[in-house]
Amino acid sequence: MPNILVVDDTESDRQLTGSLIRRQADWSVRFAHNGDEALDRIAQAAPDLVLTDIQMPGMDGLELVVAVGQQYPSVPVVLMTGAGSEETAVQALQAGAASYVPKRRLVSDLSNTIRSVLAAAHADRSHASILERMVQNTSHIVIETDLFLLQSLLRYLRGVVQATRGLAAVDHTRVAIALDEALTNAFYHGNLELSSEMRERDGRKFRQLADQRRREKPYCDRRINMITTITPKDTTFVVRDDGPGFDVDCLVNPTDPENLHRPSGRGVMLMRTFLDTVTFNDKGNEVTLTKNLPSGPPTTA
Repeated sequence: MPNILVVDDTESDRQLTGSLIRRQADWSVRFAHNGDEALDRIAQAAPDLVLTDIQMPGMDGLELVVAVGQQYPSVPVVLMTGAGSEETAVQALQAGAASYVPKRRLVSDLSNTIRSVLAAAHADRSHASILERMVQNTSHIVIETDLFLLQSLLRYLRGVVQATRGLAAVDHTRVAIALDEALTNAFYHGNLELSSEMRERDGRKFRQLADQRRREKPYCDRRINMITTITPKDTTFVVRDDGPGFDVDCLVNPTDPENLHRPSGRGVMLMRTFLDTVTFNDKGNEVTLTKNLPSGPPTTA
């Protein structure tokens, strides 16, 4: 049973967040009032995930992210962001946080965000003993626009990331989340041509239209290409969809704190924060993500 540690100095916010987590029958929740108390709770029993507010007295959310990353690198931290905390949230993501969810979107987005981070953090490592001994490997996988295949591909990639030699433990979850964002964008926004704004306005209508389009032409004939290249120096992931693409020049700067809560920039924000290089092709239907690996002796996952 995944255990979530919620860190927030406001009683009403703790109760709301706790009630949302308890809706999942297989999740449990503990609480801390600030970063200092959170570290005490983690020392007593490490949670599967820390969900923290940013602005708190004493040790705030940014300082907690840094401390957890140093002392408990296998425990992912997810931020709860509010108005006025955008700049600190960007710094926390750069410092090691695994993801974020705006407080105004807790009801609709919290469970999906936690589930995604937990899946990335607890990737299947059954093939790690072989994958960690690779000197170089290139794979090219093509899938239909099918949710089952998308989830299967994500599970495979999480195992690859877990076993990549030289990749720090704290980056396993972050790289897996970046790939989740890239493939989800290719699936919904690329091949199915559905907008982030529609998803924010009416999540139910968004899902219904996605299910409908998966069965209609031209959407049902489209594919997602996933090309992975692993070398001792870096790991490169190329995600390409068959959609019409978009004007890359019109892409807002998602690393600007003012754009943190814009639905259209969240995925790119996480990709650019967690990877060393993120580039789009001219058409806007292909993204290349590169994670540099440190030089030195190989390390196991």
